[in-house]
This record gives sequence, structure tokens and C-alpha cells, in this order.
Amino acid sequence: MSLSLSLLSRHPISGRHVGSAATHVFPISPRVFRGSMSVWPARVSLDPHTLRFRVSAAARVGHLLHDAGATAAVLVGAYGLVLSFDNLSQRKLIQQSLSRKLVHILSGLLFMVSWPIFSTSTEARYFAALVPLVNCLRLVINGLSLVKDDGLIKSVTREGNPKELLRGPLYYVLMLILSALVFWRDSPVGVISLSMMCGGDGIADVIGRRFGSMKIFYNEKKSWAGSISMFVFGFLVSTGMLYFYSILGYYQLDWIETLQRVALVSLVATVVESLPITEVVDDNISVPLASMVAAYLSFGY
Repeated sequence: MSLSLSLLSRHPISGRHVGSAATHVFPISPRVFRGSMSVWPARVSLDPHTLRFRVSAAARVGHLLHDAGATAAVLVGAYGLVLSFDNLSQRKLIQQSLSRKLVHILSGLLFMVSWPIFSTSTEARYFAALVPLVNCLRLVINGLSLVKDDGLIKSVTREGNPKELLRGPLYYVLMLILSALVFWRDSPVGVISLSMMCGGDGIADVIGRRFGSMKIFYNEKKSWAGSISMFVFGFLVSTGMLYFYSILGYYQLDWIETLQRVALVSLVATVVESLPITEVVDDNISVPLASMVAAYLSFGY
């Protein structure tokens, strides 16, 4: 490679370039250009395995943050629910027994409604289960009288005895944990069993106490009004929850068969709830477990 340089002289009068040009040739080595920087950015290539790993790690971190935020929100909501009904009962706006039962009905149902706000990761169910687990620890600590939370004791016990926290209320949150961990959003079994425990059994107690003058012949502690409401509201709440999850895309259901299956599960749960076995097995254990078995046999998953 070479560079030519011509030297021309200018005439003093005409101003024209005259004379011969002296041409000098300077050799230029290609090495001069080797050190020059390219204007194009250098390409960085990642192998597919590394790229997938980085994308997966970023997605996992996003899911963890998502689920942590959802857990915190549901915990705040659960605490606010109990606190609200405690304040209502303290102001004598509702009876203590009604406040306790409304907490029983709404806590589990709102817990189920919150499941879709968690991520699609496999760890999401464990984050959701932290909510009833925290309440479980509160019940155990207060039930053993290690600490004393008067608001909690008044809102979820019948007689104000802290030891009651270790029975029905504790079984209740254990069923919430079991349904979240085992069935989650993947199966209608957990949704139906919690609907029977919260909606069916919870409303049956309210109706039975108000209109339960006619007792069942094989169990004087249960009434026909309570059992009928158990069947009706257990069926309605279960159907409503299944519809809620179906419109979100979690379940694809044949509604004719689904209604028949839910009615069968409601009947089984109602019969079990009416049996004189409360002194042996609490309703918060017998009703959801019987519903789980019946729903699993009916739906098959």
C-alpha cells in the first residue's frame, strides 16, 4: 500500500499552478491499520444452556418476590378480618358467637380466593401455606398459655378458654394447610372440602342455632334446619368456588356432571356432620376429610 503526494508551484502573476509536480511515494504498512478500533461493537455469544440458566434464575427470583408479597398481603388481610370482627363484638354490634362463626366462614373462603394471586411456580403453594401456618403457631402459643392474646381468644373460642384454641380452631387451620399443600389449584378436591368446612358447616351452625328446634332423631345436638342448610350452602359455596376457578382457567368442567358430583359430596358431608361423633372427632376434621374422600372418588383427581 502506498500514498502519493504531489507538490505544485503557483505562478506569481497568473496564479495558475505551473511546473511539474514532484510526486513522492510513501510506503504505508498494513500494520498501521491493525491497531485501529472497529466502529462495530463486539458480539458476545452465550451458549443455549447458559442463556436458559440465566432466564430461569431471573424468573425464579421474580416468582419468589411475587409470592413473598402475596403472602404478606394475605397475612395482613387475615389479621384485619379477625380484628374487624373483634371490634364489632366489643362494640356490641354483633354477638360474640356470631362473630366467631363469621370468622370461621370467611377466613377459609377468603384464603381460597387468594390462591390465584400467587405465582405459577411450584413453590407458590408453600408460600400460601405460610398464612395458616402463622395462625397455627399463634393458636398453639396462646393455647398453651405461653402468651395471652385476649382478642384472639374471644374471637375464635366459645367459652373464652385458651385450651379451646388447641381443638377446633387448630384443626381448622391444619385443614387449610393440608388443602393448600396437597391439592392447591390443581384439583377441585381441596376447593370443595374447604367449601364444605367453611361454607357448609359454618352456615349450618348459624342456622341451626336460630331455627333448629326440630332435632335429628339420632343426634339431639343437631337439627334438621342445620343439616338442610349444610347441604344447600355446602353445595352452593362449592359450586361458586369451582365456577370462580373455572373462569380463571384452572378447571375445565362438564357442569352437568360437576353439579351431580358436588351434590353427592354435599350429601356425604352433611351425613357425616350430623353423626353423634363430635366428642370423638371434631367437625373441622370429619367434614373436610369426608369431603376430600368423596370429592376425590367423584372427580378422580
